[in-house]
Amino acid sequence: MVAWRAVNPATGEEGEEIHATPLEAVDPMMQKAKIASTRWKQTPVAERLTYLRRIRYYMTEHFEECAELIVQATGKPLVEAATHELFIVADAIKHMEDCAVRTLKTRKAKTPLTLFGKQSTISYHPRGVVLVIAPWNFPFQLAMIPALSALTAGNSVIVKPSEVTPTVGNLMERIFAAAGLPEGLVQIAHGDGTLGAALIEAKPDYIFFTGSVQTGARIQQEAAKRLIPTTLELGGKDPMIVFADANLERAVRGAVWGSLANSGQACISVERIYVERPVYADFTARLKQEVSRLRQNGTEDTDLGSMTFSKQVDIVSDHVRHALEEGAELECGLHPEQWRLTQGLQVQPIVLTQVNPQMKVMREETFGPVMNVMPFDHEAEAIELANDSSFGLNASVWSRDLNKAHRVADLLECGGVCINDVMVTIANPYLPFGGIKQSGIGRYHGEEGLTLFCHQKAVVLDRGTKPAEVNWFPYAGKYPVFGRLIKSWYGSRRSLFGFIRAYLELMRKSK
Repeated sequence: MVAWRAVNPATGEEGEEIHATPLEAVDPMMQKAKIASTRWKQTPVAERLTYLRRIRYYMTEHFEECAELIVQATGKPLVEAATHELFIVADAIKHMEDCAVRTLKTRKAKTPLTLFGKQSTISYHPRGVVLVIAPWNFPFQLAMIPALSALTAGNSVIVKPSEVTPTVGNLMERIFAAAGLPEGLVQIAHGDGTLGAALIEAKPDYIFFTGSVQTGARIQQEAAKRLIPTTLELGGKDPMIVFADANLERAVRGAVWGSLANSGQACISVERIYVERPVYADFTARLKQEVSRLRQNGTEDTDLGSMTFSKQVDIVSDHVRHALEEGAELECGLHPEQWRLTQGLQVQPIVLTQVNPQMKVMREETFGPVMNVMPFDHEAEAIELANDSSFGLNASVWSRDLNKAHRVADLLECGGVCINDVMVTIANPYLPFGGIKQSGIGRYHGEEGLTLFCHQKAVVLDRGTKPAEVNWFPYAGKYPVFGRLIKSWYGSRRSLFGFIRAYLELMRKSK
């Protein structure tokens, strides 16, 4: 890959030419990043935040320009470019400005009585060079937040944006340049998986990857060979459980938005809807009516944009075809044979009923505008169905009985749960975000989103006034005394007096 043209997925029109980063440029980029990180880590956190503030101001001052560019790169509606990309990044920056100094400050840790006279602290130190490999579905948000978090923690960053949405990488490059960041601190590397492999081979100090399970597993394998720590934000197959006592109007509207926002191309999109049988028919009827109201017209007020990546359209088509062949009913949308995508990737929303847990649409990540609705009869069945997945990213529970909702939420195998809401966990910058099972490794956002880009250093201080410690040489005569100390402090008949007496005797034997 030497050069290619960006494509607007909504129209099929070609845009600017993108020049790939040469493979021979990778090592110089890494060296440049290492030099920059050495200087940057000495910069106080408060001073680092002044650069983030400039980025936030630039984004707001050039809001319309940024939103339009994201729309052209991804095909998503303007409102989603504003809310899912720009708003979330701006809010994340504000959160870092508010909490980073406190979060990254050296803090005291408790010291046990057995280490009497000592003081303990924990300090946070940058890892060095962080490689951020970003996806195409939210190309701005999912690159900027980890990159800015890593910068705030004192690291330099190399960002490899997706080759599917390269113009967003160019946008980020302009934003970082406008902020006046030191040379080499943030670098953008354009290319495909071959470039990504070369960047990993160059041994960054940390890798943050967002993307598919298959690619994430390969990255983890290559990182393990070099003992490079990683965070992997991977796929999802998020369940939505709707109980009969739920606010059905809200649940239906939440299901439609949670399934179809960004044309379903979100790791936390609702991909499985389980509805308690007494309201299943009513829910499905309302769902079809709500979907029919959506606008997909390419205007500023459109509700549905296009899909972003043609290969993902093929996966969606395959899943829908398989479901229909296996007996699913098509309630809304067109059969894939009728899709006409010659001038853009606008896929009409699909609603499927009569689905079962063995179908691809219920087991594999579809990542498209498809809603699968299935009834359940009791609470335990809903939990079992929701947990019957190799993914575990997010989920939602819908009920007016909040005790029941919390009870069910506690039993769901996932990294986050929304109660009477959907997908909102990622929008709260104070919450950690991530999944279990095949949905990934690690968490970001919240305070953990800063500390994950640091290594923690434990320090124990002794004033050095004693000639020796009780556990140092010589050992002569100490074994029975240590036995009394351990039994008096950790045994069933705890005795502070016995502990002190044994400790003083050990001190005498250590002179």
